[in-house]
Amino acid sequence: DRLGVSELSIDLPSGSTVADLVNELRSRGAPFDMLPEKPAVAINQIYSFLDEPLTAGDEVAFIPPVAGG
Repeated sequence: DRLGVSELSIDLPSGSTVADLVNELRSRGAPFDMLPEKPAVAINQIYSFLDEPLTAGDEVAFIPPVAGG
């Protein structure tokens, strides 16, 4: 929601990881440049790591930081 985008389709080369996706998005400039370099992510609704490989049709969600208090 912070990025102002609810859904986006991106084609990446075979063997790409979540980190590759993050780098691709950040390289596009605003509003994606506000995406952290190491965001919390979920692939197909399962928490994942940045080195996780992506496959065609995967749904990647970026999880916003949570402040306690």
